[in-house]
Amino acid sequence: MSDDTLRSVDIERSSAGHYVARNVRGGSIPIGTGGDDSFTPVELLLAALGGCSAVDVDLITSRRAEPSGFVVKVTGDKVRDEAGGNRMENLRVEFTVTFPDGAAGDAARDILPRSLEMSHNRLCTVSRTVETGTPVPITVAPSTGDA
Repeated sequence: MSDDTLRSVDIERSSAGHYVARNVRGGSIPIGTGGDDSFTPVELLLAALGGCSAVDVDLITSRRAEPSGFVVKVTGDKVRDEAGGNRMENLRVEFTVTFPDGAAGDAARDILPRSLEMSHNRLCTVSRTVETGTPVPITVAPSTGDA
């Protein structure tokens, strides 16, 4: 991997069941088990699915007109079964986007369906990765001993 393609986050335990994800730019997100207002890993997955397409669609449509409303709802069912283990099914990303009246708003409304299609079929790395089923190996780094 090169510096141009590599993406990473570090996740550090802050206490039992509480973690902080940090990116290379200094941003952080608390992660938890659902016992407080921290996002759970599944909620972060849903946010990533919706957020990825939201960025794509917003960048395309807002060139024509600033939206007067922009909401993305992402849902899915968490299922557990003996054969497949825990996973999400029935994932759905739903956009509710409105634009002001006028020619610019009309242009943004006209491009909205195409922008959704472009995001889904080509631009959104997150949903495309989920849909293609990329393997995720999990390993343990070599121990350097306790400090």
